Amino acid sequence: MDRRALNRATLARQFLLARADLSVPTTVEHLVGLQGQAPDAPYVGLWSRLDGFTPDQLAGPLQARELVRTSAMRATVHLMTARDALRVRPLVEPVLERALRSGSPFGKRLVADGVDLAELAEAGERLLASRPHSRRELADALVRTWPDADRDSLSYGVSYLVPSVQVPPRGVWGQSGPPALVSLRSWLGAPTPGTVDDLVLRYLGAFGPATVADIRTWSGLTGLGEVVDRLRPKLWHDGTLLDLPDAPRPGRDTPAPVRFLPEYDNVLLSHADRSRVNPDGRRVPLPPGNGARRGTVFVDGDYRADWRIDSGGVLSVEPFAPLSRAERDDVTAEGLDLLTFVSPEAHHDVVIA
Repeated sequence: MDRRALNRATLARQFLLARADLSVPTTVEHLVGLQGQAPDAPYVGLWSRLDGFTPDQLAGPLQARELVRTSAMRATVHLMTARDALRVRPLVEPVLERALRSGSPFGKRLVADGVDLAELAEAGERLLASRPHSRRELADALVRTWPDADRDSLSYGVSYLVPSVQVPPRGVWGQSGPPALVSLRSWLGAPTPGTVDDLVLRYLGAFGPATVADIRTWSGLTGLGEVVDRLRPKLWHDGTLLDLPDAPRPGRDTPAPVRFLPEYDNVLLSHADRSRVNPDGRRVPLPPGNGARRGTVFVDGDYRADWRIDSGGVLSVEPFAPLSRAERDDVTAEGLDLLTFVSPEAHHDVVIA
């Protein structure tokens, strides 16, 4: 398969070739979570993927604990179904601990301050099982045991080591609040770990066709070569590419409509070779804020522009290269629809740089 064929296949799995008529929990579970560092970002991600999506369709299940915001793949915050949080998080816990120990400045400070990470995890689990804690409250409690340790490193270390959930109103459309963490077990119950085999198959269903390196980049897991060898008899494969036999692989000339995605969307981050959607290798932006005000634009299936909404309701689109007249018209039409979703009461205008 060439790059364009890979592009269309991936966009089809991501519901970015045509909006799907599915419930929000079903969609989130098919995608094995949505990136959610910015709490409002998944709303734009789902608006671009689902027909007739409204904010209440996400806010309601989040408040009912059908959906949760938790650290998962790549040690980043994801919106996941409750079922996936209980079965996927145990599989990636070694990845988060490894990220803290070897890649995070918080972990390095904790080691330098003489903090035993196992003891920190136990203390954090006890605190987060009792009630939700803000990071400040968590640090205030932990410094009583480790008075000489860095406060931020203590609280963020617990985020890596203890399966936890950021509770509402964080992540509820139209509401705000600092992150407040509670233990995953106390919020949802005992974990029910899935299998790595199943996780690999689900990744291919949402992001394939893919290589072993792609799966490793998305999950952070090691030892995947053995898993793929075990699964290979039931997979479609084309050289190094692997896929589910019955997964959609539309033709390379299938039209790809303009799509506005939030900052740091999963489709831009989940492959070792990201050229299938980002042929220029551009850095994926993660601007500050709650999300739903800035992001990326796909034109003809590729990351071709950035977008932002100012306080006056003007949507500015900045392409990396000139767009054709037809592409500008399509970007403007989709941009006006996005403004209607994000700021229905504001004056709407789309400006293409």
